[in-house]
Amino acid sequence: MLANILIALVALLHAGFMYLEMIAWDRALGRKVFRTTPEFSAASKALAANQGLYNGFLVAGLVWGLWLGQDGFAVKAFFLACVVVAGLFGAATVSRRILYVQALPAVAALVALWAGW
Repeated sequence: MLANILIALVALLHAGFMYLEMIAWDRALGRKVFRTTPEFSAASKALAANQGLYNGFLVAGLVWGLWLGQDGFAVKAFFLACVVVAGLFGAATVSRRILYVQALPAVAALVALWAGW
């Protein structure tokens, strides 16, 4: 039960990231969250939308795993591992904040899943 709540939270976070990257990237909210300038956000809008689409795929995989219930263990574990790897890469290459916002919640969900919570 706890694992599924944490997985749903990770999916919601990534749905938010998808919105920010695909819709709000070059708007005030997107620029504030990602700390970008109007010039940078305008120039990188297509790249951000592409990144947002990948976050959407992570959401889809996590929701699929939740939909499968008990039979979705492997799907949930795979997509949570993908989130952790993406978070670690983002923390190493972009901002340490990504470690806490993206990777840490996924690690907590993965631990809860493996522990059977």
